[in-house]
Amino acid sequence: MTTVDLPGLPYEPVDRFLRTALPEVVGSEPWTAELLSGGLSNITYRLHLAGGAVILRRPPLGGVLPSAHDMLREYRVMSALASTAVPVPRTLAVCPDPEVLGYPFYVMSSVDGEVLRTAADTAAISPDTRRGLATQLVDVLADLHGVDVAAAGLADYGRPDGYTERQIRRWGGQWERSRTRDLPDMDRLLGWLTDHVPARSEGTVVHGDYRLDNTIVDLTGPSPRIAAVVDWELSTLGDPLADLGLALTYWHDHGDDERASIPVAVGVTAHEGFPAGREFAEAYARRTGRDLTELPFYLALAAMKLAVVLEGVHARYVGGHTVSAGYDGVGDAVPALVARGLELPGR
Repeated sequence: MTTVDLPGLPYEPVDRFLRTALPEVVGSEPWTAELLSGGLSNITYRLHLAGGAVILRRPPLGGVLPSAHDMLREYRVMSALASTAVPVPRTLAVCPDPEVLGYPFYVMSSVDGEVLRTAADTAAISPDTRRGLATQLVDVLADLHGVDVAAAGLADYGRPDGYTERQIRRWGGQWERSRTRDLPDMDRLLGWLTDHVPARSEGTVVHGDYRLDNTIVDLTGPSPRIAAVVDWELSTLGDPLADLGLALTYWHDHGDDERASIPVAVGVTAHEGFPAGREFAEAYARRTGRDLTELPFYLALAAMKLAVVLEGVHARYVGGHTVSAGYDGVGDAVPALVARGLELPGR
């Protein structure tokens, strides 16, 4: 922890903002900060203030794509969901002025709990705890997709009609802007998705990046509990099965060696107690009553989206704009994901 500048967090301008926005929390003494994550998406810091710890979120350094990493939308959706069954951190302050850090950013409460990011993290908990966490993940996702958007003040948060077509166009455009190489299979995948959009879909709040390590879990009670869902940068109103498809793309079944070549969340759910991805999907269908006939399409869509995200991370890595280690192998996962999307059952 330090009071000096961290990458992406210059002390003086942030200090001035905090003393105006949260004077009762920041206090009169210098504060310290630590980097919690950076590179894959938005950058997260924990700030230790006189009144307690808070979390500051800002976009990544360099190469931010149009419409990506929207801090104001992230702040808005968490503020709106605070009154629902979906657990979220409490929002504290937002800075829309890009002059402070170069981009808007926001501050939220620090939620007690753990983030289970790695296979080692989940290996350290019991099979019963893993099973309970999987049930919680299904329940929270179902609760999110059941939010009354009008009552939550989110009726204008997105355009659910035509969501899937726009997703394909948007991520195809992001691919063109962030690609570091030619990959003909990506063109094939984008073409197949365009030609096979399901005729009908629902419109709900979607997280856009739902997975275990985008939650904070409380393991101190008699049963595990998701204390907060975080990282809402891709949220909008859209098709709930797109959320399920991406959650399953992150899911790592035990013995899936192909999935092991994709470093994001690798091995996290490949332990006794976690259900297979198919069982996770079936539990979601039982909880929500949704038909999963078109799920292979959504799995292909998710593989494409994650490939584009990782290509952007790879581009930032080779450009020297990541602020933490561990991204040197991300680029190799992109063609693996594209191939997975083209080879899904039912294709």
